[in-house]
Amino acid sequence: MRLFKFIFAGALALSIATVSVNAFATEITSAADAGLSEKKLTSLTSHIQGYINSGRLIGATTLVARGGKIAHLETYGHIDKAAGSEMTEDAIFRIHSMTKPITTAALMMLWEEGKFDLNDPVSKYIPSFKNQRVFSGVNEDESLKTVPVERDATILDLMRHTSGLTYGVFGNTPVDQAYLKAGVLDPNATLEELVDRLANVPLLYQPGDAWVYSLSVDVQGRLIEVLSGQSLPAFFEERIFKPLNMVDTGFVVRPDQVDRFVELYAPDEKEKKMAPYRGPFYSDLTVMPKSPSGGGGLVSTTLDYFKFAQMIANGGVYEGTRFLKEDTVEMMRRDHLPDNLNGIANGTQGLGFGLGFGVVIDTSKVNGKSELGEYHWGGLANTIFWIDPTNDVVAIFMTNILPSGIYPLRKELRDNIYNAVGAD
Repeated sequence: MRLFKFIFAGALALSIATVSVNAFATEITSAADAGLSEKKLTSLTSHIQGYINSGRLIGATTLVARGGKIAHLETYGHIDKAAGSEMTEDAIFRIHSMTKPITTAALMMLWEEGKFDLNDPVSKYIPSFKNQRVFSGVNEDESLKTVPVERDATILDLMRHTSGLTYGVFGNTPVDQAYLKAGVLDPNATLEELVDRLANVPLLYQPGDAWVYSLSVDVQGRLIEVLSGQSLPAFFEERIFKPLNMVDTGFVVRPDQVDRFVELYAPDEKEKKMAPYRGPFYSDLTVMPKSPSGGGGLVSTTLDYFKFAQMIANGGVYEGTRFLKEDTVEMMRRDHLPDNLNGIANGTQGLGFGLGFGVVIDTSKVNGKSELGEYHWGGLANTIFWIDPTNDVVAIFMTNILPSGIYPLRKELRDNIYNAVGAD
C-alpha cells in the first residue's frame, strides 16, 4: 500500500493587523513577536508565488502561528482561474483526509464520556465486524481464499490504521478490488450500509500485523453515530464546528458559499496546463452526501481549520472552551503502532502513527527538516497541516490540485518554516 505524499505549509510575517472573516475577527501579529524570521518567511512566500506564476499551482493559502498567535496569513492565485476570482482568506477547500483528525478527535470526546474503551472490539458496537475473515490468496475461480481472524479489530486499531482494512481506491490488491465489487464506495448508500458492506469483505491482513492507510476512519464516523445517537454531520456541528466558530466547515457547500468554493485542478496533458478536474476523485459537494465520510468528506477554510488545529495544539482548549482533556490530547499525539511494525512503512519514513495523526519518531528519516514529536496529516488535493509542540508552531497549507504529491512542496515548505523558527 503506498502512502500519501504530503505538502507542508509556508509562511510570511505580517504586521499587526486584524482580518475580519465572516464576522469573526482574527488577530495577526508580527513575525518578530512570534519568534519567527520575517526574511525567511518572505522568501517562502516568493517561492509559493513562483508556483502560481508558472501555472503549476492555481491557488493556495498559507498560515503559520506560533504560541497561538497567527504571524502569517497569505493568499495566492485564484479560487477559479476561468472566472477570474482571486484567492481569499475565507476560500473554501476540499480538505479530503484532513477530515480524519477531526473525526478521531470527535470519537475521543465520546471516549472521555465513557462510551467505549479503546481496546473494545469494533463488533461490540457494529455487529457486522464480528468474526471477520482474512484474505490469504486467490482461488482458480478468482474468489478469495480466507482464514479466520485471530482477533477482532479494536477501536484502537481503527484509530491507528492497523484494523486489517484497506481503502479500495489507492491499492490494487484483490481485497481492494473486492471493495469495489461489494459497493463499499457506492455514493447512493447510507453510511451504515457502506460500513456493513465493508465488514463483510475479507480483511487484507490480520489486525495489528500491518499499518495500511484505510477506510478505518469512515468506520469511526459510523461509531460516532452509533455511540452518540446523532448523525455524523449533526455531531460535528454541535460538538466541534459551532463552539469553535468553524462557520465554513461541513460536508456540503451551501448556496451562499459557492462563490468561495475553490475549483479542483489537475494537469491536462493535451493542453499542457492545469485544468478543472472531473475524474474519479471528484464529487459534487453542493449536495449533502448520503454517506458523509469521516475519512475525507469535509470542506473547510484555512482559518476554520486553524481553530481546530490550535485547539489540539493547546491541549484540547480554545478561547476558554475545553473540547478534550489535556491528557487525552497527549495520548493522541503519541505513536501507538505496535513495536513489531517499527513505524509506518517499516520505519523508512521516520513516522509513527498516533490517534488520528502521523507522528515524527525519527527526524533523520523524514524528508526535510522536522522535530521529534511533530504531528500532522494531509489531504488528497495536497492540503496539509502540522503541529510542532517543541517550537509551539501550527502551520497550514491549502490548495486544491491533483495528484497528491505532484510537487516537492512538503520538503521545500517545511524547510523554510523551520529555518524561520527563532531566526533573526
